Order: sequence, then structure tokens, then C-alpha cells
Amino acid sequence: MKAENKESEDNSLFYILPILIFTIFIFILPLVYALYISFTNMNLFHLLRYNIVGLYNYVIIFKCGYFWTLIKNTLIWTLGSLITMMGLGFLLALILNQKEIKGKSLFYAFLILPWAFPGFISLLIWQGLWVDPYGMMNRLILPMFHLPRINSLISTTDAWIELILTNDWLSFPYFMTVFYSALQSIPHEMYEIADLDGAGTLTKFFRITMPSLKKTIAFVFITSFVFTWNNFYPIFVLTGGGPGISTETFIVYAYQEAFDYSNFALASAWSVISTIFVIILGLIVIKYTHILDSFS
Repeated sequence: MKAENKESEDNSLFYILPILIFTIFIFILPLVYALYISFTNMNLFHLLRYNIVGLYNYVIIFKCGYFWTLIKNTLIWTLGSLITMMGLGFLLALILNQKEIKGKSLFYAFLILPWAFPGFISLLIWQGLWVDPYGMMNRLILPMFHLPRINSLISTTDAWIELILTNDWLSFPYFMTVFYSALQSIPHEMYEIADLDGAGTLTKFFRITMPSLKKTIAFVFITSFVFTWNNFYPIFVLTGGGPGISTETFIVYAYQEAFDYSNFALASAWSVISTIFVIILGLIVIKYTHILDSFS
């Protein structure tokens, strides 16, 4: 019996060996290397002959005046995008889930069109749409709704509106599709029984729909929080972190340190700090919202 158990354990180790190797080489080693680089003075002048400088890069980061600005900007970017993307995706999924809608397939296909375009190309197109005063948004769309023009070159508020609206357009199909699939999985008999009991629309929504979607919402929120925190391209392409550093986030600033100023050690230190922040904030979100309790 002991021999069979020992053989079973050996087989289990054999099966998990590929994923273990993959995890070490793809995830663990780059993280350890980035952490190591952050304690050196590696830059363009010390690319091969660099020295260990201890916490020097971290001291520079915490002494610089824009450290707290980058934290504020990253939180605005992450929460502003996440709340609007999830809200829009959830609302469209609820609309699509209604039986009375005609041409649902066509409507759904039209809504997922943003996925058909390469993200970087879409961002370049949106960059042209937002140009003031010649872009279509400022020339046609906003005046049509009697809204003021948006100029991200001179206004921080306008820059954030431009970034978050563009990110919403790029990302809402994902949230809509996930929520719509989750809504489709709810047994329709539950709504029929609720109808027989005389339950109204709001009662069915809060007693049937929301409890059934708890796991989906938890998964989407946690994974999207981490992804949006580290989402680099929209800010880099649309505003470049401007005006000034008013829309700079950790990841954009780390990129600029590495590839604009060739200061790889300082860029690694920014990346390490960003990773620590996202882990801490993720744990706080999990603890105080109890969103993972539904997995237990």
C-alpha cells in the first residue's frame, strides 16, 4: 500500500513538472532579475560593468517630488477605467439578455467590433479623433451633444476624460461578453418561479441575478484591477503622460526611465514598487470587499 502511494506521489510530481518549469522560467526568474537590477547602478554607461548600490535607487524614488503624484495618477487611471468599463459592460449584458430584443445577434456582433481591430491601431485612430480642433470628437460628436471640447494637451481633466473614454471603448466588449455568458448560465426556471411568486424586476435582480454573478464579478474585478494598473499603451500613445506628468502612471514612468533615459536600474526599482503596491491594494480589496468569499 505504501509503495502504491509512493508511486502515485511520484506520478503527480511528474505531471506538475512542466508547469513548475514554466512558472520558474517565465514568471519567477524575470521577477528576481528585476529585483536584483533595482539594487545596482545599471544604465547606458554601466551596462556591463555595473555595481551594487543597495537601496540608492529606492531612496531617489522616495525623495523625488512626484512619487505621490504617480500614485494618485495610477489610482485615477485604474479605478476610473475599471468602474466605468465594468458598469458599461454589465449594463449592455443585461440589455442583451432580454428576450424581447430583436436582432440580438447582429447587435452583439456590432458591439464586439472593437475586438476586431488591433489595439495599437485603434489607439492611433482614437488619437486622431481627439485632436483639437480637427478631430471628429471635437468637430462633430461633442458639439452634437452640446458638450465642451476636449484638449488633452493643456487640461489634466480633459486628458483623463480622453484616456478613460478611449480605454472604455477598447475594453467594454470583454466585460460585456463575460457578464452576458454568466447571465446565460442562470437557469431560466428561477425567474419563472419568481414570476409565480409575484417578484418584481428589482427583486429578481437582487435576489437571483446578482447572487448568481458573484463569482464572475469577483474574478473579473481582481484580474482587471491588476491588468488596468499595468496597462501601458493607452496612456503612452494618447497623452504620453502629459500634460507635464499629470497622467503619468508607475508603468509609463518606468518605461520612460528604461527606454528614453536608459536608466535600467531606476526603472526596475519603479517596477518593483509598482508590483508591491498592486499586491497590497489587491489584498485590501479582497479583504474588505469579501469578493472571494463566494469561491469558498
